[in-house]
Amino acid sequence: MNMQNPNPSQSYAVSMLPAHKAEELTKGGNLAHIELGDQLYTLRITRAGKLILTK
Repeated sequence: MNMQNPNPSQSYAVSMLPAHKAEELTKGGNLAHIELGDQLYTLRITRAGKLILTK
């Protein structure tokens, strides 16, 4: 995969985004529920350290 360095305006925009630690969302476990409107999603941290978001 070819990764490019963001230009200064892109890195500024990224730094303005809210950031959340997955471990804090799951309170040290590996599952958390996330609500969006009337939908409920499940965030899961896999053993490999990847994130899966399902409806």
